[in-house]
Amino acid sequence: MTTVVKIGGARAVDPAGALADVAKLVEEGEEVVLTHGGSTAVDETLEELGEEPTYVETPGGVVGRFTDERTIDVFKMVMPGKLNTDLVEALQNEGVNAVGLTGTDGKLLEGKRKSAVRVLEDGKKKIKRGDHSGTIESVNADLLEMLLSGGYTPVVSVPVLGKEKSGGYTAVNADADRAAAAVAGALGADLVLLTDVSGVYEDPEDESTKIDSASTPEAFETVKSAAEGFMTKKVMAAEEALEGGAASVVVADANAEEPISSALAGEGTTLEPGALDAESETEAAQ
Repeated sequence: MTTVVKIGGARAVDPAGALADVAKLVEEGEEVVLTHGGSTAVDETLEELGEEPTYVETPGGVVGRFTDERTIDVFKMVMPGKLNTDLVEALQNEGVNAVGLTGTDGKLLEGKRKSAVRVLEDGKKKIKRGDHSGTIESVNADLLEMLLSGGYTPVVSVPVLGKEKSGGYTAVNADADRAAAAVAGALGADLVLLTDVSGVYEDPEDESTKIDSASTPEAFETVKSAAEGFMTKKVMAAEEALEGGAASVVVADANAEEPISSALAGEGTTLEPGALDAESETEAAQ
């Protein structure tokens, strides 16, 4: 079985334990695809360059990044240039023959570019143009499977390949959790979303209210209702992964001992395909 692991980019996340765990799993013969975020590092780089990151609110109340031309240039520098290289370097030092990729390599992650977004400003709905973002519509699973079968461990980051309406492609930003979900779905893999909390909490302020698992639509509704802030996107990604064919999704603590192995053993919040309702499963199969 293949495991797709996404390491979050929050300051509180230390990737060292996860990387050592990847090495252990690979040594045991498991196939692992590592994906990663890095929004915090992108924001810090923008600020070092004297620029402010831009975040917008959609009419639906979701806050997200607006990726203008300057920001996508910084993404290109930070994500594959530094963060991906750092992770590949660290894995090589753990004895793992890692290969760094972005979504643009070999059309690994492809979708339509979204150049304009609907936003809410001062209580009014507006169209903001010049965005460089996209939603992933296809994954080159053959490329990943070829690398895995050759004994390599892929390390995947954005940007992804965005198709322009006029033809051609532009490198665009995409949510890292949803990118991991797309990869896990395409490979039929287990997905482990590592973050700075130990799972989804019914009360976001109380770790003792962690939801252990969801295997029915009713239980999944509890998870979705409990998710707030950054966790909302992780649960959305989990749903997309299961709809796409992932075997399971676990939201777990990146800083735990052997975080991937412990997540697969039941730590964190485990979401299973049975958590989708029949309508979602039918739509995913079509």
